[in-house]
Amino acid sequence: MRLRVGLIGLGDAWETRHRPALLALRDRFEVRAVCSEVAKRAQQAADEFSANTVDGFRTLTKRPDVDAVLMLSPQWYGPLPILASCEAGKAVYCAAALDIDPQQAKEIRKKVEDSGIAFMAEFPRRHAPATLRLKELIATRLGAPRLLFCHERLLVPEKSNGAVYGRHWPLAMRDLMELVDWCRYVVGQEPTSVVGVRHGAGANPADDDYQMMSLDFSTTGIPGEGPIAQISCGRYMPASWRDAVYFRPPSSLQVCCERGIAFVDLPSKIVWFDEAGQHVESLDSERPVGEQLLTMFHRAVTSLVRKASDLDDSHRALGVVLAAQASSLQGARLRLEF
Repeated sequence: MRLRVGLIGLGDAWETRHRPALLALRDRFEVRAVCSEVAKRAQQAADEFSANTVDGFRTLTKRPDVDAVLMLSPQWYGPLPILASCEAGKAVYCAAALDIDPQQAKEIRKKVEDSGIAFMAEFPRRHAPATLRLKELIATRLGAPRLLFCHERLLVPEKSNGAVYGRHWPLAMRDLMELVDWCRYVVGQEPTSVVGVRHGAGANPADDDYQMMSLDFSTTGIPGEGPIAQISCGRYMPASWRDAVYFRPPSSLQVCCERGIAFVDLPSKIVWFDEAGQHVESLDSERPVGEQLLTMFHRAVTSLVRKASDLDDSHRALGVVLAAQASSLQGARLRLEF
């Protein structure tokens, strides 16, 4: 079954993830309409896919030739296209779930549930080939995770703009939210407490050049008896220092397990060690993560499987990041309640 889709927003991942995936999956997706703030960009995308440009997201969601909506950027309208899609009974693929205000998350979830549409949030780190292989190794060779080290080193933007600060959360926070969700997914359970550290110019987290948190997954109430994830995100190198940023970069994720250790570099490289020694796996031949995600969405829509838990995942990731910031201000470990 070929899904007729409408695109709302063309975000930063359009050229690297969404456009190539839609081109590769033309047997499953047919782009019929494009709506974006930048008219020229929308027209270019529409021309490439022989689609129409549309002035507003409400007009797009109401089109009879659109079966599902791919919301690829929040732009100025935030979560409003999700609500409009619910009213029109159109399935939603959302690449902007981490930009939804927590006060609106409950309302959106209720609307999604009441409408009965298929909803899928985009979590690319979860479904990268290296992550999927890591989960296989945890289940078969390495055993349960004990310690996780997750580091992100990014450039300082040359100037502040909407793309950097986002509609609700600065990109630094959204990076941390994605890393939190990634560690939750790898461990397979919820963290119970957090300790946070910040280094910045003032009270606004958007100005921080470094944020770190230690997530404890202990279920006994005693920190350190369960898995621990150390997550950090640094923006302390100017954009002009690109050689420095990429000099000896840390692994995206290092996981120490019961029977071995793994080093993950997204999207497709994993090096792991057990009693037999070193194992190097390059998964470049696997289907790219953009195609994997859209294939999952296609399956969810065509099989009529209802899936709205992704909104809860994004909300929980935000709650952890906010708790880490509060912890850094209070200088104390905070319990996490979900």
